[in-house]
Amino acid sequence: MATYLDFEQRIKNIQDEIEMAAIRGDGAARDILEIELEKEIRSVYSNMNDYQKLQLARHPDRPYALDYIELILKDAYEICGDRHFSDDKAIVCFLGRIEDQVTLIIGEEKGRGTKNKLMRNFGMPNPEGYRKARKAAKFAEKFNIPILMLVDTAGAYPGLGAEERGQSEAIAKNLQDFAALNVPTISIVIGEGGSGGALAIAVADRLAMMQYSIFSVISPEGCAAILWNDPSKIESATKAMKITPDELKKAHLIDDIILEPNKGAHRDKICAANLIKEYFLTNLEAIRKEDNFIQKRYDKLMHYGAFAE
Repeated sequence: MATYLDFEQRIKNIQDEIEMAAIRGDGAARDILEIELEKEIRSVYSNMNDYQKLQLARHPDRPYALDYIELILKDAYEICGDRHFSDDKAIVCFLGRIEDQVTLIIGEEKGRGTKNKLMRNFGMPNPEGYRKARKAAKFAEKFNIPILMLVDTAGAYPGLGAEERGQSEAIAKNLQDFAALNVPTISIVIGEGGSGGALAIAVADRLAMMQYSIFSVISPEGCAAILWNDPSKIESATKAMKITPDELKKAHLIDDIILEPNKGAHRDKICAANLIKEYFLTNLEAIRKEDNFIQKRYDKLMHYGAFAE
C-alpha cells in the first residue's frame, strides 16, 4: 500500500474517489477526477517548501540503492567484505552491465522492513563499509571499469565500535583515494546525503542529486538542537541550511539535478531508474572525451568552499 505524507493527503483523497468511480462504472466522473488529480499533483509538487522536500527525501516508499541496482544493472555480481573486519551491509557493491557498459555500482542501502533495516543498520555505514567501497573501487580501477555511486544515508554510524575501528580514518581515506581514481566516477544523491557518511562516496567527476533529495553537513534535527536547543525547529533549520538541490547547484557544490517523475521517484521507480541510467551513460561518454578528467576532478574539489567577500 502506498504511503502518503501530510501534504499529499488531497492527492490520496482524489485517488480514492477515482477508485470508487471505477468500481461504480462511472466513467464520466472518473475522467473528471483524473483531470483534477493531475492539477492537484502539479500544484502540490511545484509549491513545496524545503521541509516538505526533506520529507520526500526520506519517504519510506522512495527507491533505495538496491531497487535501482535491480532495475538498471544486468548480470549483477556482489562484492562483499573489506578484508579487514567484516561485510557491512549498509554499503553494497555490485559489478554488472548498464546496457553494454561494464560498471561498478556502490550504494548506501537503508533496507525495508524491521529485520532488513536492522541488518542494513538503517543505511548508516561502519568503517568496514567504506573500506569495502574503497576495495571495490580499486578493483574497478585496475580493470578500467567506471563507477556509479548512489548516496542515501542519514550519516556514518556514530557508535563506539565504529569509532574504535577508525570511522574518521576510513572516510578520510575514501576522500583521498576516490579523488585520485583513474576511471570515470559519477555519484548521485538519491535520497538523504548526510554529512561525511555521504561524502565518503560522493567524490566524483560528476555529482548530481535527484530532484527531491537533500545533501547536508548535519541533519536538520541536529542543527535545530544545536542552534536553537529545540529539535522542533526543524522547518526553520531545513530552510536555513540550504540543503536542497536548487540551493546546492547555485552554490556550485553539485553539478546537476536529475528531475524526477512528476509525483516523485517513489511513485514511478522504473522511470526514476531510467533517468539515472540515462544520466550515467550520457555523462560517462562526456567524461571519457575530456583530456584530463582526474585533474578536472581535483580542481573541482579544490574549489569547494570558495567564496567572495
